[in-house]
Amino acid sequence: MLDILILIIVGIAVGALTGMTGSSGVLVVVPALGLMGFTFQRSVGASLLVDVITTSIVIYVYLRKQSVYVKSGITMGLGAIIGAQIGSRVAVSVSQLPLEIAFMALTAVLSFQMYRRAFGKTSMRKVTHVSMPEIRALLLAFGLSIPVGFLTGTIGTSGGIMFIGITMLLFTIPAQKMVGTATLAMLLSALSGTVGYASLGLIDFTAAAVIGVASLASGSGFSYLAHRTSEKGIYAAIGTVFLVVIFVELFKIIL
Repeated sequence: MLDILILIIVGIAVGALTGMTGSSGVLVVVPALGLMGFTFQRSVGASLLVDVITTSIVIYVYLRKQSVYVKSGITMGLGAIIGAQIGSRVAVSVSQLPLEIAFMALTAVLSFQMYRRAFGKTSMRKVTHVSMPEIRALLLAFGLSIPVGFLTGTIGTSGGIMFIGITMLLFTIPAQKMVGTATLAMLLSALSGTVGYASLGLIDFTAAAVIGVASLASGSGFSYLAHRTSEKGIYAAIGTVFLVVIFVELFKIIL
């Protein structure tokens, strides 16, 4: 019963994280399952399945609110599918340290950008056009999403924060729409990674189901809350998540 309660609490936290910021639940799921005795690979596999469950309801809310740039989300998701399939096949042999260091460096840059938008004097204008020719932006988004998918397959991050970063760099859209777009891409990336890990027998479906069900209600509620939060508040929340990612990765490397 205690294990079930812990998994439910983890699920609520995952839903809140994904619903508000579009970030992957890996930051919560993998450490929690690791403390419960799961291997890293099985923790990653369960985390990816949880992301599929959680992002399904979250993206539904964002689509209803018309807060998704669908063309970009699908484009990034397709790139991530390719990378995730490659990554899941080399997950048991690839050296993770260089990937984690690069991941932290980019996350630090994105965190700085988010806090600057949250606490700076000006905020992004709420327009819906891209900041460069659309076809070029989409092609760049596709290419940049392949390594994001690779990270999905190797260290379990479904790329939510990375997709937010790509969207922020290439497209000029509101914060809520940026989160919704990244969530759509993350759903496709997590689904691809889940298939890869399932084929290797590295997913604990029971743990993932308990966490996933708990995250559904939480994710739905926090998705609606995100649409009532100011744009600067969203940026501050995402920036804080980025900082947490950096500290988690440093903690993992040090240990």
